[in-house]
Amino acid sequence: MKLFDHYQTALRSLPVKERYRREDLLTSAFLMEKNGHLEMYYSPHNEAVNENGKIMIIGITPGWVQMELAFRTARRLLEEQKDTTEILTAAKKAAQFSGSMRTHLVQMLDELGLPSLLDLPGADALFGEERQLLHTVSIIKYPLFVNGKNYTGHQPPIRKSSFLMNYARDTLETDILALERPLIIPLGKAVEDVLRVFIGEGKIEESQCLLGFPHPSGANGHRHRQLRERKRAMQEKLRTFFAT
Repeated sequence: MKLFDHYQTALRSLPVKERYRREDLLTSAFLMEKNGHLEMYYSPHNEAVNENGKIMIIGITPGWVQMELAFRTARRLLEEQKDTTEILTAAKKAAQFSGSMRTHLVQMLDELGLPSLLDLPGADALFGEERQLLHTVSIIKYPLFVNGKNYTGHQPPIRKSSFLMNYARDTLETDILALERPLIIPLGKAVEDVLRVFIGEGKIEESQCLLGFPHPSGANGHRHRQLRERKRAMQEKLRTFFAT
């Protein structure tokens, strides 16, 4: 049973809107769990798993913008009486790394030469006509807020919180291990630190993880320098991965 089935009644009770406000969604009806100053809410966009994906991009956790987009999409499709699979797939597509973050992500993947290794014209194809090659997820699959603000992976660090690691391990089982040895691209150190835990436990291989990949957020003003310094090593890892 998917969590969507559990929250579908509450979702249906929402009015159809052009845009939801925080007071519409950050409510007890969608609150999954509270742990100290952390609050986790349901969102319908990380339940669809593309088990045929060859590339897996892992973010930290959905933020408010992704959550609102996913809810808006799911509510509209419920109104149109679409089935669960179609709703979850569409919600994921709508909320999947949009705006400037996707632009930066595509630019960095292009610079590393990933498209040529996949016979693609450019990395943007992974979000378009070659979407079947890509699976995206967050290491914490559901939106997490710290005192009402987006969780950024540091307060507390995921690997130092048993509460958060339980959810990260759930993502390991439902998503990471559901794919057949994908190339895993962690977005930022917070995700990378969790992957290193899984590598140390023998759950995944270091050779399949593009460690050191900079977070593509515009807030990461060091991403160009980070990419420049790590570019050669990451290109070598990509070549080795796709040669095996």
